[in-house]
Amino acid sequence: MSTAWSTASRTSATASAPAKFSHGVKKGNILQVAGQVGFGPAVPGQAPTPVGPTLREQTLQTLRNVQSVLEEGGASWEDVMMVRIYLTDTGHFAELNEIYNEFFADLKEAPAARTTVYVGLPAGLLVEIDALAVLG
Repeated sequence: MSTAWSTASRTSATASAPAKFSHGVKKGNILQVAGQVGFGPAVPGQAPTPVGPTLREQTLQTLRNVQSVLEEGGASWEDVMMVRIYLTDTGHFAELNEIYNEFFADLKEAPAARTTVYVGLPAGLLVEIDALAVLG
């Protein structure tokens, strides 16, 4: 049995999905968080917009969006086994690593991670992140 949801329909923490897909799907004790970007909280009647132009602003918001979906699915960062990060510019790798290390500094064990460059994000977006968590 699987449970799928869009957190935008339950909270204003993430922007609405642009197509028919879920922000998160849980099957048994596995939770897959779909790719999130640096959009701020959903505002009814307004198109989603990035929280700012910088990698730091967008990455921190993206991580908060992933965290919101994790929490909605009953998980936390401690349950995450894998994080996949998609950047639009190879020049952002060093800065992303600094932000990532700061964000996860208090975790007992940081999740495995994969970072790649992807040029297909909408204009203005610099980063997308998805996560795989195993609960319990």
